[in-house]
Amino acid sequence: MTPIDSIVARLTALHPKRIDLSLDRVQRLLAALDHPERKLPPVIHVAGTNGKGSTIAFLRAILEAAGLSVHVYTSPHLVRFNERFRLAAEGEGRLVSDAELIATFAECERVNAGEPITVFEITTAVGLMLFARHPADVLLMEVGLGGRLDATNVVDSALATIVTRISIDHTDFLGDTLEQIAAEKAGILKRGVPAIVAAQPRDALVVIERQAARLNAPLKIAGEDWTATEERGRLVYQDEAGLLDLPAPKLYGRHQFENAGLAIAALRAIPQFKIAPAAYEAGLVKADWPARLHRLSAGALVELTPAGSELWLDGGHNPDGGRAIAAALADLEERVSRPLVLIVGMLASKDCEGFLSNFTGLARRLIAVPVPAADKGLSAEAVAAAARSIGLSATSRDNLSEALAAARKLDLDPPPRILITGSLYLAGDVLRENGTPPQ
Repeated sequence: MTPIDSIVARLTALHPKRIDLSLDRVQRLLAALDHPERKLPPVIHVAGTNGKGSTIAFLRAILEAAGLSVHVYTSPHLVRFNERFRLAAEGEGRLVSDAELIATFAECERVNAGEPITVFEITTAVGLMLFARHPADVLLMEVGLGGRLDATNVVDSALATIVTRISIDHTDFLGDTLEQIAAEKAGILKRGVPAIVAAQPRDALVVIERQAARLNAPLKIAGEDWTATEERGRLVYQDEAGLLDLPAPKLYGRHQFENAGLAIAALRAIPQFKIAPAAYEAGLVKADWPARLHRLSAGALVELTPAGSELWLDGGHNPDGGRAIAAALADLEERVSRPLVLIVGMLASKDCEGFLSNFTGLARRLIAVPVPAADKGLSAEAVAAAARSIGLSATSRDNLSEALAAARKLDLDPPPRILITGSLYLAGDVLRENGTPPQ
């Protein structure tokens, strides 16, 4: 266990619930820390069910290509806790160092004085302290869960707010209808601040529109105020200010055209930014976000795959995320046909059958594995049984190495396209075991 992991483990005991949505505890701590949330660089605040991290990756790459310095706060991490805090520095910025992160945690823990607080709340306070102490042109801030009562929503002013695509997830915290979930996500909208919104189910959009009207927040809605479409392998973006003909995003999949469009729409809605087309071009082809249809080309796990095969990784874990992954794989299949083998691990709180149903008729075989880092993971056999119940040919193995060995024994021709998916916890294990952690 690293020193930072030890700190997080100790702080977990301060509040019995891993998630307890409220602003009271974090506001108390921030007041005791002399309000770092009031000393931040200008903020772009991002909520939504799927696509938040990818949208932030596009925002960061474009802003940096335009010569601006950028802080980034995201969660969860995949391998190292430091991944949650990227500090502005020359070029692409840097992950916070162990020494600075440990020192800032210690400061926040001392000031909190043993009062109840969740790990995410004190982690957010640590981030706000770090971002307030280092200069930057902009801070990109991702909501942890929901929005209205998420710890990041202590920030009450912003350059823009963004709501990515909303779907059913985290029903135990956010509600079990799209309207309820959308109300939580729309809680980040701020008075008079532009709100940029991805294409949404009508039930969700009505809620967002109502909140925007209440706050007099100008709305920019995908498909109404701007479009981002794939045309002949390029991204064509259009809004009232004009058209951009741009290269395809580096991040793979049709859904990434939507996420890239969302980032572009947000930056074009902020009057302080005058970003040249060249910066949009450079940002799209440079943006990187690990474990999102991420092809692994080298590493310890890649060496265990069948000769000539492909190994892909995606942390998707809900039905809407599964639809995006399956659509991207179908596009890959049209370009280069290969049998698809899924290696899947999932948490018990997720809609396993709903996620896996996207792959019926697409996957040749599913191999289920446990999620080692998660205390509430489904057993591998439970995942395999769920897959079989919807018509997928499935088996289970005890770990990733055994799953890849099982894929080799299938002796498929041509060599398979292997996708490891179902959990960000599992994705972190993959990157750790492969020896390719995010930098």
